[in-house]
Amino acid sequence: MQVSIHEAKTQLSKLIAAAERGEEVIIARRDKPIVRLNLITEFQGGSRIGGLKGKKLKIGAKFDDPQLNKEIARSFEQA
Repeated sequence: MQVSIHEAKTQLSKLIAAAERGEEVIIARRDKPIVRLNLITEFQGGSRIGGLKGKKLKIGAKFDDPQLNKEIARSFEQA
Protein backbone atom coordinates (compact mmCIF):
# COMPACT_ATOMS: atom_id res chain seq x y z
CA MET A 1 0.00 0.00 0.00
CA GLN A 2 1.22 3.51 -0.75
CA VAL A 3 0.11 6.57 1.21
CA SER A 4 0.97 10.25 1.23
CA ILE A 5 2.94 11.88 4.04
CA HIS A 6 -0.26 13.56 5.27
CA GLU A 7 -2.10 10.21 5.37
CA ALA A 8 0.85 8.62 7.17
CA LYS A 9 0.75 11.32 9.85
CA THR A 10 -2.97 10.93 10.44
CA GLN A 11 -3.11 7.11 10.22
CA LEU A 12 0.22 6.03 11.67
CA SER A 13 -1.27 3.45 14.06
CA LYS A 14 -3.16 1.76 11.22
CA LEU A 15 -0.05 1.74 9.03
CA ILE A 16 2.03 0.18 11.80
CA ALA A 17 -0.62 -2.50 12.27
CA ALA A 18 -0.54 -3.19 8.52
CA ALA A 19 3.24 -3.58 8.61
CA GLU A 20 2.90 -5.96 11.58
CA ARG A 21 0.56 -8.08 9.45
CA GLY A 22 3.25 -8.28 6.80
CA GLU A 23 1.83 -5.70 4.39
CA GLU A 24 4.24 -3.45 2.52
CA VAL A 25 3.69 0.19 3.50
CA ILE A 26 5.25 2.90 1.32
CA ILE A 27 5.09 6.61 2.17
CA ALA A 28 5.22 8.92 -0.84
CA ARG A 29 5.76 12.60 -1.50
CA ARG A 30 3.91 13.89 -4.56
CA ASP A 31 3.30 10.27 -5.67
CA LYS A 32 7.04 9.50 -5.50
CA PRO A 33 7.86 6.67 -3.02
CA ILE A 34 10.39 7.89 -0.45
CA VAL A 35 10.08 5.65 2.65
CA ARG A 36 9.20 2.02 3.35
CA LEU A 37 7.76 1.10 6.76
CA ASN A 38 9.39 -2.17 7.91
CA LEU A 39 8.81 -4.41 10.89
CA ILE A 40 11.90 -4.89 13.08
CA THR A 41 12.03 -8.69 13.18
CA GLU A 42 14.62 -9.08 15.94
CA PHE A 43 12.10 -7.73 18.49
CA GLN A 44 9.20 -10.01 17.63
CA GLY A 45 10.00 -12.49 20.40
CA GLY A 46 8.97 -10.10 23.12
CA SER A 47 12.12 -10.65 25.16
CA ARG A 48 13.27 -7.81 27.32
CA ILE A 49 16.26 -6.79 29.40
CA GLY A 50 15.86 -7.94 32.97
CA GLY A 51 13.32 -10.61 32.04
CA LEU A 52 14.89 -13.11 34.47
CA LYS A 53 14.92 -10.75 37.45
CA GLY A 54 13.86 -12.57 40.59
CA LYS A 55 14.22 -16.04 39.02
CA LYS A 56 16.80 -18.61 40.03
CA LEU A 57 19.24 -19.95 37.47
CA LYS A 58 20.88 -23.34 37.68
CA ILE A 59 24.49 -23.42 36.58
CA GLY A 60 26.09 -26.77 35.78
CA ALA A 61 28.98 -28.10 37.87
CA LYS A 62 31.39 -27.74 34.90
CA PHE A 63 30.52 -24.08 34.30
CA ASP A 64 33.88 -22.82 35.54
CA ASP A 65 35.93 -25.98 34.86
CA PRO A 66 39.52 -24.95 33.90
CA GLN A 67 39.85 -27.78 31.35
CA LEU A 68 36.60 -26.82 29.63
CA ASN A 69 37.71 -23.17 29.56
CA LYS A 70 40.96 -24.21 27.85
CA GLU A 71 39.00 -26.19 25.23
CA ILE A 72 36.76 -23.22 24.54
CA ALA A 73 39.77 -20.89 24.24
CA ARG A 74 41.44 -23.31 21.78
CA SER A 75 38.29 -23.41 19.62
CA PHE A 76 38.42 -19.61 19.28
CA GLU A 77 42.10 -19.71 18.37
CA GLN A 78 41.36 -22.11 15.51
CA ALA A 79 38.68 -19.92 13.98
